Amino acid sequence: MPLDGPDMLRQIFEESAAAHQRFAAGGLSMVMEAAAAISRTLASGGKVIAFGNGGSAADAQHLAAELVGRFEGERRALASIALTADAAVVTAIANDYGYDKVFVRQIEGLGTQGDIAFGISTSGRSPNVLAALEAAKARGMLTIALTGRDGGPIARAADIPLTVHEESTPRVQEVHRTLLHAMCSVVEQLVALGNVGSGA
Repeated sequence: MPLDGPDMLRQIFEESAAAHQRFAAGGLSMVMEAAAAISRTLASGGKVIAFGNGGSAADAQHLAAELVGRFEGERRALASIALTADAAVVTAIANDYGYDKVFVRQIEGLGTQGDIAFGISTSGRSPNVLAALEAAKARGMLTIALTGRDGGPIARAADIPLTVHEESTPRVQEVHRTLLHAMCSVVEQLVALGNVGSGA
């Protein structure tokens, strides 16, 4: 029998809370490693280049907004770009080279050694995200992947994989957003403490 409205909502909240707790039980050290890597990159004058498809594209833009703008406190702007934000660039590359190249081409144009490529894929199997991480590695960039389920080839390709081992796409995405906020909190605290340099 289908659940009625209040019971369905209660179940969604309970499942989301349980997914968060399962990740927290074993994944926090990797979140700290990713946040520390981002802090070091920003301190050395590098930037975070984020990308993904659909909801993960929105998450990439969310991450860039929190770093360039601010998260919870006042501090200097931190260098970050979301490769999904420029519709003209994305559609031109997709039209001329194919959708699998929309992130690779931008990594080739914008990424340099010392930057971070931050790929987000709920399934862990998005071909264009995987291709961009591989291109980033070839350019000497550090790679971080935020994935779900078993992580797929994207998690295996990343220097720092953050995998939410849930089958439900909504639950994976909910935990992803919490992880992005958690990393921003750590990075912003390091900036406030003076542990991230001016980047000049």
